[in-house]
Amino acid sequence: MRIYVSQSSTPAPWRSSSARVSFSSLCVKSLFVLSLTATLGIAQTPNSPKKPLSPEVMAVHQLAKRPIATPTFPVQTAATLQVDSSFNSAQGPGPGPRGSGPGCDLFPAPASTGAAVGLSYFGPPPSTVNPSLVGPVQLLNSGKVDALNGTITLPLYKGTLKGTKKNIWYTLTDVSDQGIANELGLNFSAKLGFAENAARTGTLDLNGNIVFDKGTVDFSPTRNIVPGPAGQEFPPKSFAPGAVGDKNYSPFVTITNAGNVVYNAPMIAFNVDANQINFPNGNVDYSKVHDQVVAIDTTNMTVTINLINGFSFGRPVWYISMEASIPLAAAIEHNTYAPLMGSLLLGNDDSFASPIERIFIATNGPEEGGCDNPLRQGLSADLADGFRPNNTLGGIPTIALDYSPAWDANLYTWTDDAISKGYRGQLREEFQILTFVKDGLLTGPGGAAFGSAGFSINCPIVQRLD
Repeated sequence: MRIYVSQSSTPAPWRSSSARVSFSSLCVKSLFVLSLTATLGIAQTPNSPKKPLSPEVMAVHQLAKRPIATPTFPVQTAATLQVDSSFNSAQGPGPGPRGSGPGCDLFPAPASTGAAVGLSYFGPPPSTVNPSLVGPVQLLNSGKVDALNGTITLPLYKGTLKGTKKNIWYTLTDVSDQGIANELGLNFSAKLGFAENAARTGTLDLNGNIVFDKGTVDFSPTRNIVPGPAGQEFPPKSFAPGAVGDKNYSPFVTITNAGNVVYNAPMIAFNVDANQINFPNGNVDYSKVHDQVVAIDTTNMTVTINLINGFSFGRPVWYISMEASIPLAAAIEHNTYAPLMGSLLLGNDDSFASPIERIFIATNGPEEGGCDNPLRQGLSADLADGFRPNNTLGGIPTIALDYSPAWDANLYTWTDDAISKGYRGQLREEFQILTFVKDGLLTGPGGAAFGSAGFSINCPIVQRLD
C-alpha cells in the first residue's frame, strides 16, 4: 500500500517572504527528513495519455511563436561581475559559467589542443549529423546562446492576470507536446504532462499570450544567506530567498483552451509596466525582476538569462535556474520560491506518471582552492566562493527520453571514511553516483538514507557543451 503525504503540513516559516529562517531543527525536519518522500510520495492524480493535437488546436499554440531572440544591446554579463565577500547577500544571478579556473568553467577545450594541426583542420562536430554524438548541441532553440559570456537571450512575453489589468512578464522554455516544441523552439518534456497538479491554469489570447488564472510573485525581498563555518558552509545558519511566489504560483501552466498542453512559463516580472523594467544594457533592478535576469528589453521583447554549469551522464551542460519549491533552495539558487511546485510527486523518477527527473547535488564536495580546483563541486563550495555547485543532472534531450525541467533534488554527502581515504572528487554521471551510494561512499545528508530530499528545482536545459 502506498501512503500519500501532503506538503501542506510544511511549517509556516518556510512560506514567509520576509523572515530569515533559522536552519536548526526546522530545516533538518523540512529538508532532510523529507527524504522519506522518496518512498512515501505526494498525492497526485495520474494523467491519462493525451491524444495528438488537432490542426485547429496547434494553430492556437502557433500564435505564441516569436522570432529567435537575440540581444539588441551589449550587456554587462554575469561573467564580468566581480565576486566579493558579500556574494551570499548579493542580488542578481551571481557569477556566470565562464569563471576563472577549471573548477568554475566547464567549457571544453578546442579539438586542436595538443594536436599537430590547427583548429581549422577539424571539420564540424558529429552533432551536426546526429545530435546524440559529440557536441556542442543547443537544445533550447528559441533564443541565442552567448558562449563567451554564458547567457541565453529568449523571447519575452507579456501576459495578464485574469480579471485584472496586472501584467505578467514571462518566458517559455519547455512544453509537454513534441509538435509545439518543434514549432516554438522549446524543449520537449513528456513528463510535464503529469505536472498538472502543480500547475496554474491559463488561456492563450489572440496574440499568443497567456492569461493566467492565478499565481503572483513578489520580487522585492532581499536575498541573503549566512553560511555555516569554513569547510562546512552548508547547511547555512539562515537564509532568505530574493523572490517569493504566493501559494498559487508555479512556473508550470496548463492551457485550458488549447488541448490542456502544459508549458514551463517562468515569471520574469509582475504588475509593472514596460518602462519600469526596461534594462537592455544590464544593471537590472532586482526588486522588480527575476534574479537570474542579466538584461531585459521591453521594446524588443527579449530577456537575457544567466547560464549555469552542470553535467549529464558525464557531459558538461548549461541550464538556467528559475524556481524552487522551498525557500532554502530558492535562496541558494538565486531564483523564485514557488510554493505550488511543492505539489509535485517526488521520489518516483521514471515510473508511470512521474513529472520529475533527478538532479544530484553534493553537500560537501571538494572546495579547497575554489575555482582553481578542477574537482570543485557542491553546496559548501557554492556558499564558500559564490560560484555554482556543478550539479549532476539526469536525462536530457539527445541523451535520454526522460527529461523534465522539474528536477527532484537528491542530495548526497561524502562519508568521513571516504574523505579520509582521499576518495572525494567531482562526480559527473548519475550511475556513478548511485554506485558510490551502493558502495557506502555516499549517503544522504547527516548520514540519512540516500534519496529525494523532498524539494524540486525548475532548471530548463539550454545546451550540451560536448
